[in-house]
Amino acid sequence: MRHRGFVSIAGAVLGVALQLQQPALWGAAGYLACLALGALGLVGMVARLRPARPVLGAGLLALALLAGALTGFGLTGARAAHFAASALDPALQGVDIEVIGRIASLPQRNAQGERFELVVESARRAGDALQLPRRVQLGWYGGASAPPEGQAWSLQAASPGLRAGERWRFTVRLRSPHGNANPHGFDRERWLWEQGIQATGTVRSGPRDPAPQRLGATPWHPLDTLRQTVSERIEARVQDDPRSAGVLAALVVGEQSAIERADWELFRTTGVAHLMSISGLHVTLFAWLATALVGGLWRWLARRRPQALLVLPTPWAAGLGGVALATAYALFSGWGVPAQRTVLMLAVVVGLRLGVRYWPWPMVWLLAVAVVLLLDPWALMQPGFWLSFVAVAILFATDPGRRQRVPGVEALSWHGRGARALWDLVREQGVVTVALAPLTLLLFGQWSVVGLVANLVAIPLVTLLITPLALLGVAVPPLWDAAASAVQGLSLGLQWLAQWSWAALFRPVAPWPLALAAVLGGALLVLRLPWAVRLAGLMLLWPALLYTPPRPAPGQFELMALDVGQGSAVLLRTAHHSLLYDTGPRYGPQPDAADAGERVVLPLLRALGERLDTVVVSHRDSDHAGGAAAVQAAQPQARWLSSFDADPARRCMAGQRWQWDGVDFEVLHPQPDHYADDGSARLSSNAMSCVLRVSSGAHSAWLGGDIDAAQEVRLALARPELDATVLLAPHHGSATSSSPVLLNTLRPRRVLVQSGYRNRFGHPAPVVLARYRERGIPWVNSPDCGAATWRSDQPEAVVCQREVDRRYWHHPG
Repeated sequence: MRHRGFVSIAGAVLGVALQLQQPALWGAAGYLACLALGALGLVGMVARLRPARPVLGAGLLALALLAGALTGFGLTGARAAHFAASALDPALQGVDIEVIGRIASLPQRNAQGERFELVVESARRAGDALQLPRRVQLGWYGGASAPPEGQAWSLQAASPGLRAGERWRFTVRLRSPHGNANPHGFDRERWLWEQGIQATGTVRSGPRDPAPQRLGATPWHPLDTLRQTVSERIEARVQDDPRSAGVLAALVVGEQSAIERADWELFRTTGVAHLMSISGLHVTLFAWLATALVGGLWRWLARRRPQALLVLPTPWAAGLGGVALATAYALFSGWGVPAQRTVLMLAVVVGLRLGVRYWPWPMVWLLAVAVVLLLDPWALMQPGFWLSFVAVAILFATDPGRRQRVPGVEALSWHGRGARALWDLVREQGVVTVALAPLTLLLFGQWSVVGLVANLVAIPLVTLLITPLALLGVAVPPLWDAAASAVQGLSLGLQWLAQWSWAALFRPVAPWPLALAAVLGGALLVLRLPWAVRLAGLMLLWPALLYTPPRPAPGQFELMALDVGQGSAVLLRTAHHSLLYDTGPRYGPQPDAADAGERVVLPLLRALGERLDTVVVSHRDSDHAGGAAAVQAAQPQARWLSSFDADPARRCMAGQRWQWDGVDFEVLHPQPDHYADDGSARLSSNAMSCVLRVSSGAHSAWLGGDIDAAQEVRLALARPELDATVLLAPHHGSATSSSPVLLNTLRPRRVLVQSGYRNRFGHPAPVVLARYRERGIPWVNSPDCGAATWRSDQPEAVVCQREVDRRYWHHPG
């Protein structure tokens, strides 16, 4: 029966994984049918406890696997179908709606304003009641600012400071969840789905809008209210060091957004990012301390009230109390996947010990996996899920704690026991570092070479000093000062490690078969197996480590128009070279706002293993040059050309030509006389856009930035012999570009439009789309297509990333 239980749980996990691969949802009836069949299979399996023949036993194992898979598939699908049924009505996008609701999360503050989740209690439009999704994500942006992707810029009243649990009346504008879709990019739509958010939007607080109204506090969301209070106390106490305050808030209440972007980059480079959120180590330590405390208190109570032992023996009180307090801490810290996994494993282990039972570690591990997926099936798509559970599986499989106790350890002095504990820490960290290296490379395209050294220092420091001080600071605030000092010291050490040129290894992301073999190879290297078998793991590692993504053949080129929102970034690749045309937008007016260079371009370049040879920034507008600083810092070897550089050697000018691998590159605009003697532009910023033509001979691409119709006509008349197989829509499809003269001259066979979802400019303009339609030119738009890839050796095909990675939670496009 034990084997059948294990197989059925494995089948349930498999069923969840299969359902998450669906590009579109079935009707709820199909999932309920699968669930019913799975339940019948499980009942039949239980009814046949002792099969008469081995063949029948094998059949029951197959039945258990199938029944578990149907159950997991059906249950996940039914939940997804039920959730999708309450999606935002598309007709309600972009219109003013009055909502009353409760703040249901810790508000995240930045220079622009606040972002928060709202549980909608009622909604009205023009006096009529509306049905909205229950949970929405809103931004309240004050001043002359706008949320990402170019929604209307206007003077908005700043938020007075929201608090979790408060009830407010807002006028809002909503839209369906939508994010950028790029190869190896962050799936924001999946993240919103997993959080239960079915609409995003902004609070309207302009001069002509009804003023937002606070309706009072409510008893709802007390945990979030308490977390916000503690976070604000930490910020006030450690106000002289906001970076350390952000780390402490992340460790105490799980507010990872409080950590600055530069610090996250430092933690990733040094391999300690897992310690800066509530990890299994933190929860385990808290549970151990809580168990000891409850056990001590119960023994003290038993000495005064012996009857307490009759009600609940000390081991039961300590075990149950420890798990209960660890659960409370995990909930208080945000209930992330590592915390869920640890709490569930602790509960299983404590339950088995109290019941004087023993389960093999694979059963405990798999049960924890299944329960986490029962609570949140979409956690399976999180990198943290895989890193957390694979690390625990490796430690289980190699943990000497499952062996007999090492003789003589109890007789060692405290020095000896300390040395033994240090050796165990070094060994475990080495095992995890080696085993997880392939998985880390697969998920993030990078692996911290200095991670082993950094973790040997950071794990005891964060786990045994900083985290306890941060938690005790809730009761004794001066301890936060000591914790902040420890964070500062740790940061200095990590910065010293991160400055080494070889601190992190970057490799292209390998296809999943090679990556899976590499993960298996990493596990073989650390398992307690004969060395001949362990060294065989190296053979499984090499294909993924040496993998290079396929490139165009000599004489051909590839063009990828990235999905960066309302902006432009295009990657051009030949057989041995690469060029980036524009660097994407900056997502906000502040100089330190996030940008597409950091969020989209660089992750893609690392995943593809690209080392740029040239970067062309068409003009200075922030939707084209917003990511320039990030790209230049990460790719310092690249040659830079733009229409606004003070250095004449870095200006793009008509007549510049070069050839890579049989592919010709030519700058068509601006002319040398468009620059004044001091290097300033004689034309408007848009009119100065660098125009680049790339040709393989038979086929060509034309990239024009935000060039206007007047310059288009001039170019078309000056070079009437030029054509283009694929055209990057000038100015995102604005009505001021894509002139008939240009289209008639170039006669493009494909047009790629880069624009933001529901952008305020109305790009691409209907009149421009009509011009394309009249000439029979097919086009794709990035909000519907995602990143669009075109290859000169397949000129009739445009590959849309949204179709390649289509899942049912994605915007329909």
